[in-house]
Amino acid sequence: MEEDVNKETASLLEGSFELAKQKVYDEADLIHALSQRIAEMLEKEPEQLMSLLYRLDVLEEKIVPVMRPDAPEPANIGLARLVVERQKQRIATKKSVKIDPLEELGDDWKW
Repeated sequence: MEEDVNKETASLLEGSFELAKQKVYDEADLIHALSQRIAEMLEKEPEQLMSLLYRLDVLEEKIVPVMRPDAPEPANIGLARLVVERQKQRIATKKSVKIDPLEELGDDWKW
């Protein structure tokens, strides 16, 4: 099950972060690949990275401590962990919340 979640997380992030498609079987591999891309973005395109973090709904209150110089690990690794954590939360939410299909809305709503 964890492998499936990691694959789904990797699939979601490959497009957003322009990662090469690869076989990711554990969280450590995903964080490693993502942290390399984030390091590149921090150096060359920080505005785009921050925009992407916003779109992925990574909370600013979690980003700020990771970006501090006295953070326990480099910023790129901390940000990668936050992104993976958030994507896993999104996957879990999608699996736990079932939405019933819309019922027929009538002729007034047909295009």
